Amino acid sequence: MISIITNQIGYRSKDKKVAVFRDVIGTTFSVIDSQTGKEVYKSTVSGPIVNASSDETIVLGDFSSVTTPGTYQVKMDSYGVSYPFVIDQDVYKPILKDLFRMYYLQRCGIEVSKELGGIYSHTACHTSLATIYGTNKEIDVTGGWHDAGDYGRYIVAAAVTVADLLYAYECNCTIFERNFNIPESNSKIPDLLSEIRYELEWMLKMQDPDTGGVYHKVTCATFPGFVMPEEENDMLIVAPVSVTATATFVACLALAIPFYNTYDKDFCKTCFLAASKAWEALDNLHIGDGFKNPEGIVTGEYADITDTDELYWAAAQMYKLTGDPLYHEAFKNLVTNTVWHGYGWEDVGSFGNRAYLTANFPIDNDIVEKITTSMKAHGKHLLDASLSDGYGISLGTNFVWGSNMVVANNGISLLDSYYLAKDKAYKFAAKAHLDYLLGKNPMAISYVTGHGTTSPTSPHHRPSVAKKKPMPGMLVGGPDDGLHDPQAVAALTGMPPAKCYVDHYDSYSTNEITIYWNAPLIYLLAEFM
Repeated sequence: MISIITNQIGYRSKDKKVAVFRDVIGTTFSVIDSQTGKEVYKSTVSGPIVNASSDETIVLGDFSSVTTPGTYQVKMDSYGVSYPFVIDQDVYKPILKDLFRMYYLQRCGIEVSKELGGIYSHTACHTSLATIYGTNKEIDVTGGWHDAGDYGRYIVAAAVTVADLLYAYECNCTIFERNFNIPESNSKIPDLLSEIRYELEWMLKMQDPDTGGVYHKVTCATFPGFVMPEEENDMLIVAPVSVTATATFVACLALAIPFYNTYDKDFCKTCFLAASKAWEALDNLHIGDGFKNPEGIVTGEYADITDTDELYWAAAQMYKLTGDPLYHEAFKNLVTNTVWHGYGWEDVGSFGNRAYLTANFPIDNDIVEKITTSMKAHGKHLLDASLSDGYGISLGTNFVWGSNMVVANNGISLLDSYYLAKDKAYKFAAKAHLDYLLGKNPMAISYVTGHGTTSPTSPHHRPSVAKKKPMPGMLVGGPDDGLHDPQAVAALTGMPPAKCYVDHYDSYSTNEITIYWNAPLIYLLAEFM
C-alpha cells in the first residue's frame, strides 16, 4: 500500500497542503513536478502521531508554500511518490459538476435522455400509482430522486439533502452556473435550484391532503436486483405518516421558500401552505418509538426514536421565515432542555441552530448565548479530535455506517465554529476533512467515483452494476467498523476501524452511495472554491 498520501484531486494555490507519510523512517521529503521530475520544494516532516484508527505511525509534511499551478507528487527517498495531484484555482470544478449531475441521473419518474445521461439513460420509471399501506387508496407520488443504491424515495433523507444543497448555493452561488447539462439548463433559474425543485415537487406529493401529515417513504416491499430503474416494476407502497418526515418536510420547505421567491411566487405559496398544514398536523402525531417498517416492507427504515430535534429544526425554520411568535415559543420550549446538534438525517439540530441564529426577527439573547456556547464547545471537541488525528479528521476510532457523511458533516460544523470564533484553525480543520474524502485517508482512495488516481470501481449502486461502470460523481459511505454486511465481514474482519472499507458492490455498508452523502460534500466544496 502506498506510503505517501495526499488529496488526489488537488489544492487551490493558497490552500494549506499537508501530506501524510505512514510507517516511514525518513525525515525529509520533496515535492516534484510530475511531468519533469524536477524538485520544486524540500522540507522536513513533523510528528510522529500514533494513529489508533488506522494502526499506523504517521508523520506529516507541510508543502503549503508550493503555490504555482501544475501537477505534482510528493516524494521521500526509499518510499516512492504520492499519487499525482493538481494545484489550480479551478481544481474542484470537474468534481463539483459530477457530484451535482448525480442528482439528475438519480431522477425518478422521468426519462433520463441518452444525450444527457449517456449509458445511464433510461425511460421514465416508477410511474404507476402507489398504494398507501394498509388501504386500497392509490396516489400519484412520481418524481424526486432515487435515494441511494436502490430506488426508494425517503422524506427525511430528501429534507437534509435539500438543506445542504441550498446552503451550498447560499454560501457560493457563483459556482453553480446555469449549464450543468440538465434539461432545465440555460433558463432564468440557476441549475441547482431547478434540480432541487424537482425533489421538492415530489415531496409535496407525499403530504396527506386531509391531515397534513407526510408519508415517510415510497418504495416497493423489497429491494430489487441489480437492474436499471425502469426494470423495477413491483407495486409501489407509500409507508405511513411519521413525525420525523412531517417535521423535516416543514423545515425543508420553510428553508426553500426564500430561494424561489424571485422566480415563482405561486410555487412559494404552495410550499408555505403545505408547510403550515404539516406543522398543524404535528399536534396530533405521537409515535412513541418513531417510525418502524410496517409488516412486509424491508426497504430502508430511516428509524429515529428521537424526533425532538426534527421539531426543533421545523420551529426554528418557520420562525425565521415568518416571525410568527407561535414558532418562536415552540422553539424556545424545545431549546430549554438541550441544544441539539447534527447535520445528518437522524440528527438535524444544527440546521435548527443555524435557522434561529440567522433569523431577521427578534431572537432571545439568552437562547442565542446558550446555542452559541454549545456550538463553540461542539466545534472545540471536533477541532481537538482533528488535531490529534494523523489524517486531520474528527472521528477518533468511531467509524460508523456512512462515516464519510460524518466526516463531511463535521467539516461543516467546524466551519460553523470558524464563523463564530474567527479562528482559522477551524477552517484548516474543515479543509482537512475535505482532503480526507478526496484521497488523504488510510485507504489512499478518493471516495468519489471517477475522480482521483484511485476511486471506487464497484459501488453498491444498481445502475452502475447494471451498466458495469461506476457512475461518476458519487461519494461512497466509507469505512464501517461495525461490518454490517457479509462482504464486509468476509473481507475486513480484524482490520482497524479506518480501514474497514471494501470496494465491492455487495458491501452496502461501506460502498453504497446516497443523495445525502453527496450534498454535504458539495457544501464543503462550495466553501473552498
